[in-house]
Amino acid sequence: MNSSSIFYIVLALFVVWMLYRMFAPVKGLVQLKDEPFRKKLEQSSRKRLIDVREAHEFKSGHLPGAVNIPLSQFGSRSTEIMKGEGDIFLYCQSGMRSKQAAKILLKSGVPEVYNLMGGISSWTGKRVR
Repeated sequence: MNSSSIFYIVLALFVVWMLYRMFAPVKGLVQLKDEPFRKKLEQSSRKRLIDVREAHEFKSGHLPGAVNIPLSQFGSRSTEIMKGEGDIFLYCQSGMRSKQAAKILLKSGVPEVYNLMGGISSWTGKRVR
């Protein structure tokens, strides 16, 4: 086996590993589609709805009651999130950034986080501009 074959095998394994990390289930993360997410949000008496998109995206339209904490600021603002109590609901544009934010929170000790699958793009409910 020559060195270029080994390189391509290692590259392929790396790509497979990255895809697995991106799409693999996360313990403590509850992935919900639009309607179940909305119902769970309505049923929760103490909730924190967090939009992890950047500020300019948030200003273009967001879910009612959402607070904007961009993923880029999650590390520095995680203590702010940890101070509050209640269920944590996350969303972004497509669901990928909010999944990354959920991983940060779960590693910080939050037992369960709800994520809107498909993000605000899949949301059929009311939006605030």
